[in-house]
Amino acid sequence: MDTVETQKDLTSTDENPYVNMFEMFFETVYKKEIERLVENYPDKKSLEIDFKKLEKFDFELADDLIEKPDYVIDAANVAIKKVDVPALELDEFSPHLRFFNLPKDRVPLIRDISAKHLNKMIAVEGIIREITDVFPKLKVATWQCRRCGNTYRIPQEGNQITQPSVCECKHKDFTLVAEKSEFVDFQRIQIQEPLEQIKGNEQPSQLHIYVSDDIVNRVFAGNKTKFSGILRLSEPKKEKKAVYGRYLETIHLEETQKDFADVDITPEEEAEIKTLAQDPKIYDKLIASLAPSIYGHEIVKEAIIMQLFGGVKKNMPDKSTIRGNIHILLIGDPGAAKSMMLLATNKIAPKSIYVAGKTTTGAGIAASAVKDEFGEGGWTLKAGALVLASGGLAAIDEFDKMDANDRSALHEALEQQTVSVAKAGIIARFKTETSVLAAANPKFSRFDPYTPFMEQINLPPTLVSRFDLFFMIRDILDKTRDQEIADHILKSHRLGEMLYRSQKTDTMDLQIIKEIEEMATPPIAPELFSKYISYTRQNVFPVLSDEAIKAITEFYVNLRDMGRKDGSYAATHRQLEGLVRMSEASARVRLSLTVDIEDAERAIRLLKTALQELVTDPETGKIDFDIIATGQSHSKVASMKKILGIIKEKAMEMDMVPVSDVLEEAKTQGIDKDKAMDLLSQLQKEGEIYRPRNNFVRPVQKNT
Repeated sequence: MDTVETQKDLTSTDENPYVNMFEMFFETVYKKEIERLVENYPDKKSLEIDFKKLEKFDFELADDLIEKPDYVIDAANVAIKKVDVPALELDEFSPHLRFFNLPKDRVPLIRDISAKHLNKMIAVEGIIREITDVFPKLKVATWQCRRCGNTYRIPQEGNQITQPSVCECKHKDFTLVAEKSEFVDFQRIQIQEPLEQIKGNEQPSQLHIYVSDDIVNRVFAGNKTKFSGILRLSEPKKEKKAVYGRYLETIHLEETQKDFADVDITPEEEAEIKTLAQDPKIYDKLIASLAPSIYGHEIVKEAIIMQLFGGVKKNMPDKSTIRGNIHILLIGDPGAAKSMMLLATNKIAPKSIYVAGKTTTGAGIAASAVKDEFGEGGWTLKAGALVLASGGLAAIDEFDKMDANDRSALHEALEQQTVSVAKAGIIARFKTETSVLAAANPKFSRFDPYTPFMEQINLPPTLVSRFDLFFMIRDILDKTRDQEIADHILKSHRLGEMLYRSQKTDTMDLQIIKEIEEMATPPIAPELFSKYISYTRQNVFPVLSDEAIKAITEFYVNLRDMGRKDGSYAATHRQLEGLVRMSEASARVRLSLTVDIEDAERAIRLLKTALQELVTDPETGKIDFDIIATGQSHSKVASMKKILGIIKEKAMEMDMVPVSDVLEEAKTQGIDKDKAMDLLSQLQKEGEIYRPRNNFVRPVQKNT
């Protein structure tokens, strides 16, 4: 004999006073929405209910929904079935009621969630850190007695399996009949606090989120999302049985904005920003406000400011996009303040992540699919630093110390602004609309002014070429400059000492403190600086003027002309697009809706400085972008071809070619002995030639 075990349900009777209240609410406020849902049911299963409308209808009912959501939602589920709408021959109409738009006092920060929120309805906002695959979860279990065969259907609540305590035959051994049970899609998500909500060196708090049925696979790792639901307790860890975990049982979710524009700006701050933008010295003030404790490096600071304000992302008619983010690479001698520059920028940027190459893997910087306990033994998508910082800035220190395999994950992220993952049957793509500010050191600690740039860094040309700007920061031995740097650093230390002592003893000369503070205090406060950036990102979208287009075009074409005769490349389309991005950023600083000639000239000056410093061919004195793109200048490649041609030609007449013959022939073609020896070493390194015996060479492939 089959029996059904059920629990007493107050919502099925008039004992629950909320049933009638919700029935009236649905009839008067949501009648049309319910009719539309019935027409699309069960393809569409959810009815989204604005909490503000419920509050306006009956504020006491809305308050009770917050305080005792289980009881009130059960009543709402009964009430919606009583609404008089065409059933369209539905066997069962059981939609999910998804409440959203909770009041601000019910949207705590993740770090502020406490025991007082347990079993209450709240909303939290966070960045998705990890997300599992979709698993089936038991909704209604059918149990069969192993002795007599009786079956019992029991609804499952929470995450613990509920089964009959004892059968009619007094037996307690049951088997789950899966084919007669009901399952629902289930997914686990881990979120962390948005970066813009974290102050100083705080560790972002995290929370587990459970979603089910028709809201699974709605969001992805790296998305910033608001979840509304009921805070539940999870089972305690074995070693700490009195300490419970927590998770949010999701009722409603919505993806929210996820970029610099998240910062709230008051009308007073907006007025102050507009006043600053009209200042003719605004660029100088911004430069002085970025890392004021670091002396000099004005051109680098100016470039970073352009990066913070950023260009405009373009969505083209063919659905392709052109990135607006600016990438900058700083390469310099030890102690040249590169790391301090990155840390200072990390504090100014409204949304930023700082990582160090030595401790960062490809999965940590981009994204990965990993197998762990969080995914119930399955595969979990995990977002890395670039994904979490999407819409903001990623500062990567010790860039050259990253493992080559891990660094390869950056190629796609820098240019396409995405990261693709294909592992264990999971194929996913994450947005990484992130500006990258990276710092690296030369291979041999310090730069050698007589050695080509690319030979001194441990970075592949294909990756370096994806940066818009590159700056070489050298520690130059100059007595005057050394004196100025020493004065600046020592005064900064003195300020710190005096302020600290004044806090402890309260006996310091306030006039002296005021004088030194004026030296170290930035013209624009860091908080206002951050909001200035956010305001421009939200409201200023400049368009190129005819004058700016003409100036950029003329500079770009002239660069290309520099190498047109001998076939070298002084610039590529990446430099052209970089000029546009920096020009747009310059216009944003002034809150200008037009990119004027002055903006184009600023971008040209920054790019020209970077190119002249790093990609000037020492042999010809010309700018040659092949130094970055291929790792070798065009003139060097041409000379290598000459040497290889000499070897191949002589190899037609003899088995092994004497090095002395190669050097003699090279001299007739304008290549001196030392250079020719270097080129032979380079050819051997690249596998074009080999040395069968000392002082002899042979080509790997002969002329045919």
